[in-house]
Amino acid sequence: MKILRSAGARVGIVFHDVESYPGTRLIDLVRRFVQIRTMHRALALADLAVFTVPPDRLSWLPAAQKNIAFIPVGPNLPIPPTPIKPSSHDSVPMIGVFSITGGESGERETQIILGAVRHAVQKLGKLRLSIFGRHAELRETELREGLRDLPVELSVEGVIEPALVVQKLSVCDVLLFVRGPISSRRSSAIAGISCGLPVIAYSGSETAAPIIDAGVVLVSPDRADDLNAALVRVLSDAAYRMDLGARSRAAYRAHFAWPTIAARFATILAKR
Repeated sequence: MKILRSAGARVGIVFHDVESYPGTRLIDLVRRFVQIRTMHRALALADLAVFTVPPDRLSWLPAAQKNIAFIPVGPNLPIPPTPIKPSSHDSVPMIGVFSITGGESGERETQIILGAVRHAVQKLGKLRLSIFGRHAELRETELREGLRDLPVELSVEGVIEPALVVQKLSVCDVLLFVRGPISSRRSSAIAGISCGLPVIAYSGSETAAPIIDAGVVLVSPDRADDLNAALVRVLSDAAYRMDLGARSRAAYRAHFAWPTIAARFATILAKR
């Protein structure tokens, strides 16, 4: 960045992962110190810094910083121009899960998904569960074992083509997002919003507008009963589900569509 500036270039930087990693071990403390120091140095060298979450949600950003802007991420998918039609009222409800985190976090997410689906089956009867995306195939055995003898039609696939992601999301009634708190930098959650789905997700420090303007049902990560109840309500209440879907489509057009994002970049860059 220093070399670019010395050559007369205007320098911009996009911060995607906007907070340092947590942890209480010595190595975590050292890494966090280095991360925050690096972000401060990059911010000082940049003519423009773009954050994918609202800047007022960041713990390390100076309040009076001037060279910053907020632009959320898009879905990275070929979203069709026409709205997604809701599922027929007499069809078996479909729950979608787009990607599972690797490692121990993925194991925890899998158990959360299983718990929510088991609860929904007890309340609603037969369901369909479609899980796809990164690391999903690594959890197939665990998922099938956890849903054995239950009336759940399970589909599991790993990484698939973007157009197929859209097709799969389009037939879902809800996206279950438990890969940490939802925010405007979580493209796998924004994919569901962009396809007009209700999204059930955890709230956290980065959870703010415009993500909360979409059809997102927020629950606490510490309250499994709230997650389970939210899933049952979305699947069982067609009017509520359709209202959430309409909010997601509106939020996509206003905030997360790539033409909208490109226009915001163009406006900000034109002022620099």
